[in-house]
Amino acid sequence: MERRTLLYGPAVVAVLKVAVTAVTFLLGASMVALWLGKPRWHGRINAVCLALTYATLGGLEVLMRIIQPGIFDFIVSDPVALGRLRLHLAFAVPAAVLFPVLLVTGYRGPRRWHLVLACVFGVVWMGTWLTGILGLPHD
Repeated sequence: MERRTLLYGPAVVAVLKVAVTAVTFLLGASMVALWLGKPRWHGRINAVCLALTYATLGGLEVLMRIIQPGIFDFIVSDPVALGRLRLHLAFAVPAAVLFPVLLVTGYRGPRRWHLVLACVFGVVWMGTWLTGILGLPHD
């Protein structure tokens, strides 16, 4: 019996690239809010970014593990693409872990920790964006 494919893996990667870019623009907007002296808007925009990021991660996990296991076999079967995915995850996993910690320290402090974590997060998020947009195959 032929297994029916629901979604096309490279198309899912392309959609994820759009999502990461959208969150990146929102993070930029939160920095603009901070620059304009609107720390509450900075926090609100970051909370939206966190919610979008975790909703995307949750949906991706459901897709990969339940709905269509093997959707990313085209990456796993290609050593170059797999290496690029591993590099991407080396940035994306720390970003996903730091994001809620950054949000909590932003709301409750200590401020010094928040600022240090914000710098680290900025580096790993840009690594996530660059390695995802430029490195992962979507064609």
